[in-house]
Amino acid sequence: MIYNKTIIEHFTNPRNTGIIEDANGTGTVGDPDCGDFVKVYLLIKMNRLKNVSFEICGCPASIAAVSMLTEMVMGKTLDEAIAITESDVDKKLGGLPESKKHCSNLGVGALRKAVVNYLQQNRTNK
Repeated sequence: MIYNKTIIEHFTNPRNTGIIEDANGTGTVGDPDCGDFVKVYLLIKMNRLKNVSFEICGCPASIAAVSMLTEMVMGKTLDEAIAITESDVDKKLGGLPESKKHCSNLGVGALRKAVVNYLQQNRTNK
């Protein structure tokens, strides 16, 4: 499998990893007991993603895709963040190999679940 420099850079030096202790939105996609999974943490203030991080168990392409996604959504509004697609992440990475295109799905799915989690908590807390 051949990865380009951008993918290799994000795999070997992933951005925004770890837990955000005061996260107000989280979303998980996959199953940590049997394969690839990612958990995304969001800190949202005034409708903007002030901090984004993730924990992952996955292949190099999955790690690179979620790392890139966190950079793409940092500072965006909720609407701007959830508008980012798997294809957008793939393009920003310079193109995942065809057999790894699905790897961009994990992060985008977890991000959207984290936004829904935030909105549900926010609605409940009013």
